[in-house]
Amino acid sequence: MPVGIFRVSLLVLTAIINHPLLFPKENGTVPEDSQGTIQKMKEREETLRLEQLRLEQEIAEQEAIQVALEKAAKVVEESEEEKVRWDMWTALSMVIFLLIELWRQDFQEGIWQDTGGEEDDMAVLGKVFKGVAFPDKAVLASFYEKRILGTTGDMARMREMVEGFADDLLEALRSVCNRDTDMEVEDCMGVGSMYENWRVRKPFVCDLIVPFAPPEPYCFRSQIWCSGDSFPPDEQGYGTIKVCRADEAVTGCICDKTKLGEDMLCLLHSQANTTRPSSEMEDLLCFKTTQYLDADQVMKWFQIAVTKAWNRISHKYEFDLSFSLLDSPGALKIKFRSGKSIAFNLTPVVQYENSDVYFISHFPRSSLAADLPSSTHWFLTFAVYERRFIQLVSKTLPANACHVSCLQILSFIHGKQCSLTGPSGLTNYHLKTVMLHLLQARPSQDWAPEKLEARLQDMLKFLEKCLHEKKLYHFFIGNRKVPAELSFPIIFQSAEPLNLFRPFVLQRDVYRKTVDTFHEMLRNMTTLINEYTVHIPLVQTNGIHKESF
Repeated sequence: MPVGIFRVSLLVLTAIINHPLLFPKENGTVPEDSQGTIQKMKEREETLRLEQLRLEQEIAEQEAIQVALEKAAKVVEESEEEKVRWDMWTALSMVIFLLIELWRQDFQEGIWQDTGGEEDDMAVLGKVFKGVAFPDKAVLASFYEKRILGTTGDMARMREMVEGFADDLLEALRSVCNRDTDMEVEDCMGVGSMYENWRVRKPFVCDLIVPFAPPEPYCFRSQIWCSGDSFPPDEQGYGTIKVCRADEAVTGCICDKTKLGEDMLCLLHSQANTTRPSSEMEDLLCFKTTQYLDADQVMKWFQIAVTKAWNRISHKYEFDLSFSLLDSPGALKIKFRSGKSIAFNLTPVVQYENSDVYFISHFPRSSLAADLPSSTHWFLTFAVYERRFIQLVSKTLPANACHVSCLQILSFIHGKQCSLTGPSGLTNYHLKTVMLHLLQARPSQDWAPEKLEARLQDMLKFLEKCLHEKKLYHFFIGNRKVPAELSFPIIFQSAEPLNLFRPFVLQRDVYRKTVDTFHEMLRNMTTLINEYTVHIPLVQTNGIHKESF
C-alpha cells in the first residue's frame, strides 16, 4: 500500500513538472497577448523616462533659482551690514559733534565773553603793532578836555529842545487819530548815545522811541526767537507780533481755523463778537490777510500821522519839519530859517510783555545788517536796559570814572578813521558792547580817572580779540550775570548768547575791510589825537616811547 501511494505521487509530480505551461521550452512560441503587454511596458518605460527628465530639469531650475536667491540675500545682507556700519559711523560722528558743541557752549558760558582782569587774559596785539606809540595820559587828558568835554553842554540843550518838541508833536498826533480805529501812541523815551552822554561826533542826533498799542478790544501777542520754537540763524534776535482780541485765548478758538458750516454756530463767539475781516486787519497794520503786524505798514501809518500832527501845530513854530530818510519812519529834521538844522529819530516800537524790551520797526542800517525775510519780523532793542545798567554801575565807580571817556575817545577815533578810509563793519553799538562787558568784568577801582590810558588799551585789545575770533556777544542775551536790580527778563538771560559778529563769517569782504580799518586806526591813533588837540610831547625813556604796543 505505501509503495502504491509513492508511485501515484511520483507520477503526478512528473506530470506537473513536464507541463508545457509551467516551464515552456526555450524555443517555444509566446502568445500574442504577451507581445502587447511588452509593448505597453516599453511605452510606460519611455513615459517614465521622459517624466524623469522633466523632473530633473525642474529640479535643476529650482536649484538655480535657489542659488540666485541665496546670492541676492547675501548681497542684501552685505549691503545692510555696510549700511549699519555707515549708520554707526554717522551716529558716532554726530555724537562727537554734539559733545564738542556742548563743550563749546559750556566753555562760552563759563568764560562769558571772558574779559579777565589780568593782562594775560587779554588778546595780545599783533607783531605788526610793536613799536606803534600809544598816547600817554597827558595827551589823552588834553584831547578829552579840548575836543570832547565841551560837547556835553551842547548835548544837554539839544536834548531839552528835542524832547519838548516831540512831546508837543505826539500830543497833536493823538488828537488827529481816531481813538476807536487807530493805534494808541504813548509818551516817548530817549535812548542811545545822546542819553548815555557819550555821543561825540556831530551832527548830534537824539534817538526817541514811541511805544504804541492797538485799539480796544485788540492787543499784541509777541513771539521771540528764544521762546522755544525753532528760528533760522539769520532770524536770531528777532520776533513777530500778532494782533489778537483781548478776550481771545492764546491758542485761539477752533472756529477761527475751521469752517463750521452755515447751520453751525460757535457757542463761545457770537456774531457780534467775531474777528474783524481781513480788510479791517489791514487797518490794524497787519501783513496782507494775516494777523501779524507789518513793519512797513507801521512806517506808512506813522509817517502819515506825524505829517497830520505837524500840519496842526506848524503855525506855533518858526521852523520847518521834514523826513530826512525815506527808509526810516521817524527820521525827522528841523530846519530853521537861519539855515541851521537839528536831526532826531522818532521811532515807533512795541513793548515786549511787561518789560522794557521793545520790538523796533526799523533799526539803523549798518554794513552788517542783513535784509529780513519779511516785514513781519521785528528787531528787539535793549536800549532802555543798557542805559539803566550804565547808570547803575556808575553809582559804584569812583568819582569822574573813565568808562564813558574811554568810549567817547574810541568812538571819536574810529569815526575819524572811517571818514578817511570809508565805512567798516564796526559800529558805535559794537564799541559800547565792549565797554559793557569790561564794566561787568573789572573791579570798580579799575575805572578811576587816572587809569584812562590802561582801560582804553583794554578796550582795544578786547576788540581785536573779538575781531580775530569773529565773536562779540550781545551783552544782555545769554548773560546770566545781569544785576537783579534791573529786573531783566529771565527768558533772555537763559537764551543762547547772540553773536553780533556772526555776519563777519558770511561777509568776508566786509570782515577784511573792518580788520584793515581797525589796524589802520591803531597806527594812526596818536596822529589823529594830536591833530585835534594841543600837541604835548610824549614822555620818553632811553629814546623809546613809554607806552607802545
